[in-house]
Formats: sequence, C-alpha cells, structure tokens
Amino acid sequence: MQAEALGQVHGLTLVAALGAQHQPSAYERWVKPSIDRLVGALLIVALSPVLLVVAIAVRCSLGSPVLLRQDRVGQHGQIIGVYKFRSMHPDRRSGVDRRGPSRTEAGDRRILHKHPDDPRLTPLGRLLRGWSLDELPQLFNVLRGELSLVGPRPEMVSIVRQYEPWQHARHQVRPGMTGLWQVSARGDGLMHERTDVDLDYIRGLSFVTDCKLLLLTVPCVLGLRRGY
Repeated sequence: MQAEALGQVHGLTLVAALGAQHQPSAYERWVKPSIDRLVGALLIVALSPVLLVVAIAVRCSLGSPVLLRQDRVGQHGQIIGVYKFRSMHPDRRSGVDRRGPSRTEAGDRRILHKHPDDPRLTPLGRLLRGWSLDELPQLFNVLRGELSLVGPRPEMVSIVRQYEPWQHARHQVRPGMTGLWQVSARGDGLMHERTDVDLDYIRGLSFVTDCKLLLLTVPCVLGLRRGY
C-alpha cells in the first residue's frame, strides 16, 4: 500500500494511507484553535482554585516536582511534552512499590499505565485519576497550541512505534484533552485498540461535534453516563 510520511522525530516514522488523507476545513484551521485558546484560558482562570489545591496536595503527598512531563505523539508525528499532576510513587520507572508486582511480572505497560489498581498509584493519585484532575495541567498545553480541547488523545511514543500504518491517520489532527473515545460506549478497553473511534471523529470533525463531545465529557468525568 502506498503511504506518505507524516513526520519523523527521534527516529519515529509516522505514515498514513494516502486514501485516508484528511483535508482540514476552515473551522479546523482558524476557528477551532481560537476557541481552544480562549476557552482554555477561561478554564484555567475558573479552575485556578482547584489547580492550586491539587498542587498543594501533590506537593505534600509526593514532594517536588508537582508536575510530570510525558512525551506523547502529537499532530503530524511531532513529539510533545504533555503535563500532568503526579499520581505515582517517585520510583515508578524502576519497578516501584515493593508490595506490588515487578515491572516484568506486571506485563505490558500499555495495559498497566492507566489501571486503577496499579500499586504504583498513591491514594491521592487514585482520587485525581478517578476525577481526571491529574490532567488539568494539559490546559496549558492547549494554550501553547500543542493540544486541542477535543481530539484523539495523544498516545505514548512506545505504543505508536507499534502502530499499523493505517493507525497513524489519527495524527493528522491535533490531539485533544477529551474526545469521542473518552465519551463513547466504544471507549471501553485500551485506546490503541480502538483507533477506528478516532478516525470516526476525524471524518465527522465539526464545531457541532466538538461542542457535543465537550458537553458529554462532564457527565462522563462524574461517572453519570457513557454513550454517544
């Protein structure tokens, strides 16, 4: 199958089938980025008390630093640094909590890194993840133009390296803080296994769709509903 390189960063080559090329609309080019920055700035101001309280709680629980920067794959295969509040023990990269399984015993990190019973998570971390509060610092990524409010979630570099060629089509748009996969009944399971959901979003990308997904995100975070 013919393919076109979307980007190559740090040895990571991303390709997408030529037949799946996405042509951005005027909304996606001009309106969506403006809305992202405006609403992102308003949310940072409105949620500043929450951000401050969470930052203090993380500082008291885990010490410094409060924020974690993770490399993820963004639009056109660019590597971006996504910010999150820390939710795991400081030695999470080395096999961590002695009471839990070792990294080898635990298995594929693609499965464990979001598991609610991961022994590396602190009690505060479980609370933050349960309410998606750990992801609030990504509003600053939105202000920087690296993320959108709505779009496919940015995936880890190690997982993207294992993608099939057709899956890289999800990188033709800017990744988001929330998206169709998060609020959809099809969002169960592992994100990298449901790339088709992201491609459905890209095919139907519009102002109305983005507004709908933003509104559906609130009850999903609160655990009140899932379904689209």
